[in-house]
Amino acid sequence: MNDTDPLEDLMRAANRGDAVAYHRVLTAITPILRKVVRARGSGLGTEGCEDVLQDVLLAIHRKRHTWREDQPLRPWLYAIARHKVVDAFRARGSRVEMSIDDFAEGLPAVDGPDPTMGRDMEKVLSALEPREADLVRAFGLRGETTAETAARLKMSEGAVRVALHRALKSVARLRKRMIE
Repeated sequence: MNDTDPLEDLMRAANRGDAVAYHRVLTAITPILRKVVRARGSGLGTEGCEDVLQDVLLAIHRKRHTWREDQPLRPWLYAIARHKVVDAFRARGSRVEMSIDDFAEGLPAVDGPDPTMGRDMEKVLSALEPREADLVRAFGLRGETTAETAARLKMSEGAVRVALHRALKSVARLRKRMIE
């Protein structure tokens, strides 16, 4: 008939209704397409690649009438496979799934306070008025008592408690703004 790829002759016959030729085409292209899908979809895993292969074969079945018989068959098949792999990656999104068990032993948490917490607190404290920041540092960071703070600042203990309460309300407002 012609000196083209034998798959093309089978596909032409399949498109004309030859069920045996269609079966032979699918049988012949499946291992070829499996290699293409696995090469392009290596991040999908074995099961994911098999799912994509099924999507490719289904697309070929549905769209086989769109193959132009005067064009080579394989590039048409490879294009369908390539697009289905891309679709699979898009459907998966940008997330990468890995078991935490693989890393749990290798990345132990360091004992002690969270190193980022101090920086966040310093941002908040730097936005406060100096006296409010001093009160929060005195109680929250240095652990001073009300009496110690009152003596140091030459205030009554009641005034220290009121000022601390106001300072903590300011901290809460600032944190809320930082989070939003």
